[in-house]
Amino acid sequence: MEAALLCYFGYVALYTFIFSLGGLFYKSPRTKGGFKEKKFAVMIPAYKEDGVIFHVAKDALNQTYDQSNYDVVVIADSLQPATLKDLATIPVKTVKVSFEKSTKVKALNEAMKRIGDSYDYGVILDADNVMEPHFLEIMNDLHQQGYNAIQGRRAAKNENNSLSYLDGLSEEINNHVYGKGSTTLGLSSALKGSGMSFKYDVLKRMLLRMDSIGGFDRELELRLVGEGTKVKYVSKAIVYDEKVEKSNVFENQRKRWISSQFFYLRQYFISGLINLLKGRLTYFNSTVLRNLQLPRLINLGLITVLTFLLFFLQNRLHLPYEAWLLAWSATVMGIVMAIPRSYYNIRLIKAVFRLPAIFWKMFTLLFKLKDANKKFIHTPHSSPSQSK
Repeated sequence: MEAALLCYFGYVALYTFIFSLGGLFYKSPRTKGGFKEKKFAVMIPAYKEDGVIFHVAKDALNQTYDQSNYDVVVIADSLQPATLKDLATIPVKTVKVSFEKSTKVKALNEAMKRIGDSYDYGVILDADNVMEPHFLEIMNDLHQQGYNAIQGRRAAKNENNSLSYLDGLSEEINNHVYGKGSTTLGLSSALKGSGMSFKYDVLKRMLLRMDSIGGFDRELELRLVGEGTKVKYVSKAIVYDEKVEKSNVFENQRKRWISSQFFYLRQYFISGLINLLKGRLTYFNSTVLRNLQLPRLINLGLITVLTFLLFFLQNRLHLPYEAWLLAWSATVMGIVMAIPRSYYNIRLIKAVFRLPAIFWKMFTLLFKLKDANKKFIHTPHSSPSQSK
């Protein structure tokens, strides 16, 4: 048991440290300019998002990109008549859909079937996302350089309390480790579910094969990587994303994420090992190495507790205690390297005091995952405008 635990936490520490270190050397791909503006479909699945969708759709029209070369497509699932009426007053396409059991994959597939194939690229946003004005301009440039799948940087739109602040910090650490780090090391960036852009026909082909309930972005990435398409992370293409401010919403969201992670680990574990033997490290990383890890905060909390307790039990250990200390140090250093400088302030110190309580909530979620990936768990949004 001791050896197994140390192997796991040693692996997590090494992975976090290496990818975080790699992120320090990240260079965003250069935009060359001079490319013809191709046609984009900016698709926004909106399930019961009456409080935010009008403002988000309106904000999506504020791009430096020629408005004749992109359509904002609101996929209206269970929206109120008043919301649909408001959307009709702005130049967006509203695709009304209805399902017995709603999922993003169903909504996107139905929308793409209806809007046709006149588009070159497809962007997927969440119903709370706000693109920076140059987002489509950057994506158009990079797509025409040959990148078929691109993940932009998701940044916090709101940091009104300590929970949303820590959620935003977690997002930035993910950007660094799984975006910058993966790209620097020549692997595929993780997809995040929104702020993503794809070659339209590739996206449509992939989605038609999918029936994901939770974690559709994980399955989409694995299918792309399986066909040899790496996801490119681009830090200068920014989308602002609403961070959760309520504890119950946070728990539901993380429950959905953890469940989908383990679901796809089980589904792709064998194929990941087989592809590793074939030398396909990118596929192995996306299917196994990344999904094998517990959530970061749980890992940090557990290894901190274990390293502290084992200090008093050193004479009973079969393996050197220094190995635990090294694993803990590498884990902490990996996280510290991934924290943006802008977060080093008094708010970070205050927010840290909430970590033990959040750790405990996330830890208990591990015992509540049954059937979580078999039903759609909706994360409600309430912040219609950009607040950063």
